[in-house]
Amino acid sequence: MSGAARCTSASRPATVPAVAGTFSPQRPLLRLDDRRYSPALWQQIVELAARLKSAQQAQIALRVLDHLKISTRHIGTLTKEIGLELAQARDEKVGKHRRRQLQPQVQNPPEVVALEVDGGRLETRQPGCGPGVHQEQNKEDKIACLVSLSSQQHAQDPQPEPPPSFVDPPRVARLVQQMQQQTAPQAPPTEPVESPQAEPSPAAQEDWPGAPKRLVRTCVASMVNSRAFGPMVAAEAQSRGFYQAKRGAFVGDGQKYNWTIQRAYFPHFEAIADLLHVLCYLYQAAWAVGAASGQGWSLYVQWLRACWQGRVAEVIKQLRWWQEQLGPPQVDQEGADPRQQVSATLVYLSNNQGKMDYPRYRREGLPITSSLVESLVGEFNDRVKAKNKYWNRPEGAEAILQVRAAVLSEDERLARHFADRPGNPFRRRASK
Repeated sequence: MSGAARCTSASRPATVPAVAGTFSPQRPLLRLDDRRYSPALWQQIVELAARLKSAQQAQIALRVLDHLKISTRHIGTLTKEIGLELAQARDEKVGKHRRRQLQPQVQNPPEVVALEVDGGRLETRQPGCGPGVHQEQNKEDKIACLVSLSSQQHAQDPQPEPPPSFVDPPRVARLVQQMQQQTAPQAPPTEPVESPQAEPSPAAQEDWPGAPKRLVRTCVASMVNSRAFGPMVAAEAQSRGFYQAKRGAFVGDGQKYNWTIQRAYFPHFEAIADLLHVLCYLYQAAWAVGAASGQGWSLYVQWLRACWQGRVAEVIKQLRWWQEQLGPPQVDQEGADPRQQVSATLVYLSNNQGKMDYPRYRREGLPITSSLVESLVGEFNDRVKAKNKYWNRPEGAEAILQVRAAVLSEDERLARHFADRPGNPFRRRASK
């Protein structure tokens, strides 16, 4: 085999050792594929390529763990083939959903669910143009996080005051910087931070008493536009029984396509504006108008407490007063200009005011931040983003997103795909 060592009796043992608790130990190598890889070994190659940061790391792991010599190019070829199969299976599920033929794949639908949608960026290139990178483009990928939750309803607000993580200056400054790196090119105005503490993850911010706990996560990822992405998310939700859940939340930021998806496919889910993005806007506006007088932090805490307690109208009123004092923003002004910061925050709060009844959401035991999908986007980025890492457009990018989604979903879908694909001697066949 050109560019990679074949899996023959002369090149590797007759069994495959277990890897990272995912694979069963001492499974026989059945050479049933036309490439002479057993389904078990092929699955192992793809899973390593999907879980680790690169094909190079997967190559090292295969050599160290299994004494298997295989080129990174061939690892990429095997991984892409499975990724495109997963994409086809996903599209077939979407077709069944549209024809009203898709049935839930769970016996007991979850009682409480949450759906969060966000996006990242990855570098792509035009394939078939010879060596090197040609026509590189920075493209957006869309990611949906679907989770079943364990939570309780409360007669009173279980957390009437903002938790400590939202009113600690160093932690808030780092959180805003982290969020802005994902959503905007400019950094927010922050005080110098000298704390040696590690940068907090958005996933750690849903820490109020009685906050819902994550049970099972699955995800959907694609390079398609929002119109095509909505049915993919809906099909995944239907297969997991989300439409039968007693309580459901759809958490998103200010992107219009998020709420278009919510209205079209999840109108009975509670629409919740992500508090993390609200926090960022409040922080930037507070420092924009109060930094010179030393009131930036106190204004932020005051505005955050009001929004946390559902008094968004009070903050909007104060921001309008500040806008009158500063004047309207100019078209060509910098994003850090106080007038621009106040205007952007005012627009964001006004557009999302109806999705910011946070005391009621907490009483219902629903999440109020998009921390789950923010963390998930980071996990995707760990695999698909790096310096000088480009994906062929469109198939290469779509394929890597599918295998990454498969290993990040907590339902063994990659193993199930290999169990059902042609060539597996244990494939389940439909009875005649």
